[in-house]
Amino acid sequence: MALTPFMLEIMTLGLAIGVVLGVTGAGGAILSVPLLTVGLHLTVSQAAPIGLFAVSVASSIAALIGLYEGIVRYKAAMLMAGMGVVFSPLGLWLAQRLPNAPLVMVFVVVLLVVAWRMWRSAAANDLAQESASMQTSTQALAQSFTCERSDTSGRFIWTLPCARALAATGGVAGFLSGLIGVGGGFIIVPSLKKNTNLDMRAIVATSLAVITLVSISGVVIATHQGLMDWRMGLPFAAGTVAGMLAGRLLGKHLSSAIQARGFAMLAVMAGVMMLLKLIFR
Repeated sequence: MALTPFMLEIMTLGLAIGVVLGVTGAGGAILSVPLLTVGLHLTVSQAAPIGLFAVSVASSIAALIGLYEGIVRYKAAMLMAGMGVVFSPLGLWLAQRLPNAPLVMVFVVVLLVVAWRMWRSAAANDLAQESASMQTSTQALAQSFTCERSDTSGRFIWTLPCARALAATGGVAGFLSGLIGVGGGFIIVPSLKKNTNLDMRAIVATSLAVITLVSISGVVIATHQGLMDWRMGLPFAAGTVAGMLAGRLLGKHLSSAIQARGFAMLAVMAGVMMLLKLIFR
């Protein structure tokens, strides 16, 4: 089947999102929805399933790599994903009953919160690098976490507070996934950093596994309800995967602080564009 100019436009938008996803490791769905609403004049509820599908395909590739490397904490991922699958339909149900304007405002607030947290993360990384020589390993060992790994098996020591924290994280991520079509990585990653003693590679890999499962469930529900536009979803996902692979190569040459600040600025720009489109439509 020949590529039409419309399909090429959608693939180009997906390519842009994929590059951001590959470079920063975040931002797939949370930036795809603004791009689709502004670029293709979709509503948030129309753009959300398309963004979720693209992110589910792209994140599944990285999650499978993490599983192969043995860094995905699959029990924790299954618990969070299970709660996400439970609460995702509630968010989707609410999204179909809210007018577009309130959904846009919710999405803009989420974008600005994520941008602020990413900028703070970059500043914290700078301070950590400056004071690295003053930090000791005993300080790290003294820190306690809600979910801790066994020194012998490397697996989590499951307790009620641990299960409760992970379940709540998955529930919030799933609800937002259904409501505004975000993958939930901006919820999952900070929660795992706060509640577990996993290293960053394991955190990202586990988060991607959760995002994959929750996003797939959202896509299935949206398809069942006739809300998924596959004519847009398939080329957008293809562009996202191609962009992610290119972005991973580019990201190796950029520091984490530059990546975080770049993503924060993109998120603010996306929020402003969505507000302007809402005001001047």
